[in-house]
Formats: sequence, structure tokens, C-alpha cells
Amino acid sequence: MADQTSRSAARTAALVAVPVALVAGLLAFWGLNRTPGSPGPTLPSVQATGPVTMAAPTLPEDTAVACRALLSQLPAALRDRPRRPVTAGAEQNAAYGDPPITLACGAGPRPSIAPTADLLVLNNVCWYETDDSDGTTWYPIDRVVSVTVHLPPAYQPAAQWAIEFSNPVGGSIRALTDVPTGCKDG
Repeated sequence: MADQTSRSAARTAALVAVPVALVAGLLAFWGLNRTPGSPGPTLPSVQATGPVTMAAPTLPEDTAVACRALLSQLPAALRDRPRRPVTAGAEQNAAYGDPPITLACGAGPRPSIAPTADLLVLNNVCWYETDDSDGTTWYPIDRVVSVTVHLPPAYQPAAQWAIEFSNPVGGSIRALTDVPTGCKDG
């Protein structure tokens, strides 16, 4: 009887000790791999995977072709943010993560910019950024087809997220022959 009691106690101790040791090991690993001043790794959060509501205006054929080319070059994920379906215009719109980062191709006019506007050249694409309470909106201002990338406030620094779109935009949409002055200086 004492042997049965000892086995039961040992089994219970093992069932408690193993998970505690795993958690302690993970915490030690996390703590030892941090650099001073860094927040440390972030745990994956639950992200929405449902469709993102987007408008899909009818595009002229040449714009639609350029947008399809752009969409075919976009990655399946931006960093740890997976691509999500969109409610309309899958051939001209894309969305990533939660809150959603959105890209709309060919929808709407290019914004008017002042000659002294701050422009940022990221991987050979000239971007113009506007800020509002919903985040930032980025426009590759030197391309023949308008593109709009919207980044919610959670994505900071915003330029580090916008640059993720530079290579697909630069590789699929032809540059303007007459680019804004700020693009030439970059």
C-alpha cells in the first residue's frame, strides 16, 4: 500500500513540476534574450481573419491591368500580419492584419501636394504621407497609377510599414516621367 501511495505522490509531483519548469524556462529564455531598453518579444495576438470592407470602383482597362500586376506582387503576409480577404475588388484591393492595413489601387485621384511637401523615397518609390485620427495614408506620388496605403495608428513607425509596399509598387507600376521635385532630391 505504501508503494502505491508513493507512486501516486510521485506522479502528482511530476504533473505539477513539468509545466512549472516549462513556464520558468520560457520566462528565463525571454528575459535573457532581451536587449536593455527593448520591450522584448511580443506574444502573438488573436487577429481577425474575416473580410475587410473596401470599395471597388470600376477602373479603366489600363489601370486595372496595372493594379492586377501590383496585387500579384504583394506578399502573403506583411511581417507577422497575414493577408486578409476584402469585400470587393480583390483585383485592386488588399488588406493585412488586425487592425487592417489596406492598399487600394487605382481608386481616386492622386492628392495635390505643395511644392514644399515632405516626400520620402523608400526603395526608389517616392511616398507622400498624410496624417489623420485614423492613422496615416501613404501615396506613391511618382507612379502613373494612384495607390493608397492606409496604416492604422497601431503601426509605428509608419514608414517602416509603408516601405513593405515599395518593391511591389516599384516593380509593377511605371514611374511618371515628370516626378515631383521632392522625389528628385531623395
